[in-house]
Amino acid sequence: MGTTLSTLSPNKGSNRRRKRVGRGPGSGNGKTSGRGQKGQKARSGHHGTPARFEGGQMPMHMRIPKRGFKNPFRVEAYPINVGALQSFDGEVSVDGLRAAGLVPKKAKVVKILGTGDLSKKLTVKAHRFSKTAREKIESAGGVCEVIVLHKPKAE
Repeated sequence: MGTTLSTLSPNKGSNRRRKRVGRGPGSGNGKTSGRGQKGQKARSGHHGTPARFEGGQMPMHMRIPKRGFKNPFRVEAYPINVGALQSFDGEVSVDGLRAAGLVPKKAKVVKILGTGDLSKKLTVKAHRFSKTAREKIESAGGVCEVIVLHKPKAE
């Protein structure tokens, strides 16, 4: 005979009784309610310290010397080598590179680098080109077109 709804019960040890603290010495959790004697963790209220807290010692982020400047407006260029463009025909755009799975969606700027060989005549549209990449594309009879991200404001 199989299990029926009337014979179902939770697994042994899976359901525990709720701990009722501060209900006298007979409960096993009377007097200090399982918090021990005194100290920060024995007090009422939120007693957690942040993970970065070092017991009053000068924190690590304040001890380490700070140097230099980090440009918050820096845009990281995603690199693509000229050799990867060999599989394309005619025109190569950033959207075409994304469709081929060579450039991720999050990449805002694409830079063509000069590693590899190119034997086809291609029109390559990208945000940036290295000097060697430009030379290789143009020596194969192709054209490099620079995509401008932000046009300067007219005064």
